[in-house]
Amino acid sequence: MSHDPNCIFCKIVAGQIPSRKAYEDDDVLAFHDINPWAPVHLLIIPKRHIASMADVTQADGPLLGKMAALGPRLMKELGVTGGFRHVINTGPDGGQEVYHLHLHVMGGPRPWLKG
Repeated sequence: MSHDPNCIFCKIVAGQIPSRKAYEDDDVLAFHDINPWAPVHLLIIPKRHIASMADVTQADGPLLGKMAALGPRLMKELGVTGGFRHVINTGPDGGQEVYHLHLHVMGGPRPWLKG
């Protein structure tokens, strides 16, 4: 499994940095974002280091599908019923800050929005 010793998410996968885990299996890890943009804000990451979506290959399709399908399941388990967002930032112009592929899944009521 590919690992970047300088990557914060690789360190989280390795257990060197603690996280509030929501899900883990052999391929992916989901954990709560430490700077949430919504009441429920998870990051779903592959355990294998992939720097960004720009580095994804066709062989990564099953992994990406697994990540995308995990989001709705976790939102339901965490009580999010009114909808949620999936976001993947890619590269500097796409707003990517950590260069380890990660899927943001954000949901829950947002009291700052007017109904």
